[in-house]
Amino acid sequence: MRVLSGIKPTGRLTLGNYIGSLRNFKAFQNENEVFIFIADLHALTLPIEPDFLRSNTRDLVAFYLAAGLDPKKCVIFKQSSVSAHAELNAILQNFLYMGELSRMTQFKDQSLKMDQNAIGLGLFAYPVLMASDIVLYDSKVVPVGEDQIQHVEITRDLVNRFNNRYGKILVMPEAKVTKVGARIMSLSDPTVKMSKSNEKGDVYLNDSPSVIRKKIMSAVTDSGNEVKFDPENKPGISNLLTIYAAMKNISIIEAESHFKESRYGDFKKAVAEAVLEEIVPFQERYKSILNSSLVEEVLEDGAIRASKVANITLNRVKKTVGLL
Repeated sequence: MRVLSGIKPTGRLTLGNYIGSLRNFKAFQNENEVFIFIADLHALTLPIEPDFLRSNTRDLVAFYLAAGLDPKKCVIFKQSSVSAHAELNAILQNFLYMGELSRMTQFKDQSLKMDQNAIGLGLFAYPVLMASDIVLYDSKVVPVGEDQIQHVEITRDLVNRFNNRYGKILVMPEAKVTKVGARIMSLSDPTVKMSKSNEKGDVYLNDSPSVIRKKIMSAVTDSGNEVKFDPENKPGISNLLTIYAAMKNISIIEAESHFKESRYGDFKKAVAEAVLEEIVPFQERYKSILNSSLVEEVLEDGAIRASKVANITLNRVKKTVGLL
């Protein structure tokens, strides 16, 4: 089965990204055909410094490799290095409608923060390019966070619309959300998602071990002294339990039972140790990869391999609509 996932190089990756995405791909690659791309074209929908885009792209590839992805078993590439993404986007933009795009949660949230006279077309049409990314590789499974399910759903609408008109041309994708650790919240405000932008509440993957420990020990907790999973009434403790369960690969119930008699301080220490036990070796692998030429080699090879697959779908679509 073919699995596809992309990530925007627009911010520093957090522990939430690691738990909800990075660490899961290693399991996929042994039994599936995995395509991982750095969504650098998507990164241009909002202002971004060129130097940061370049360096962060390299960081992301190193993070994926450090997390256990084997470039011999999977394909890692930059979106901009495979021209089929932009070309298919130009075709499929005619199969999604302005009303649908204007209702997308991401667009509504972002546009509210902006000058209404300065909203770029790329931000509005973001789902079209994302749909193109997905269908190019005939992907049946698309691992996503909960906040990205809507994008897969609109892709499914597009596939239905296209196939109803031309026949079975595009493969129908399905979103796959990780059950444990799918949504890691901010340590300073457990009512909002860890989001790459909160220095105090986010644990970054390149934070030093001492900083990671300090952030977890400073995490907001709740009234009372019981370590119990109750997102509504105890969001802080519930978030820490989710992190612990994910790092230990156990259920929330098992994690909760383990700390039944624990105080908040001891509980936080255990969460910090569980995180560092896995993140410190991960960081060492990441630094070693960055100091080599592996990132460039992987991206060059990935672009060639991805293009071969993407161009098959692109040419099939072009022939279907009459461009070939």
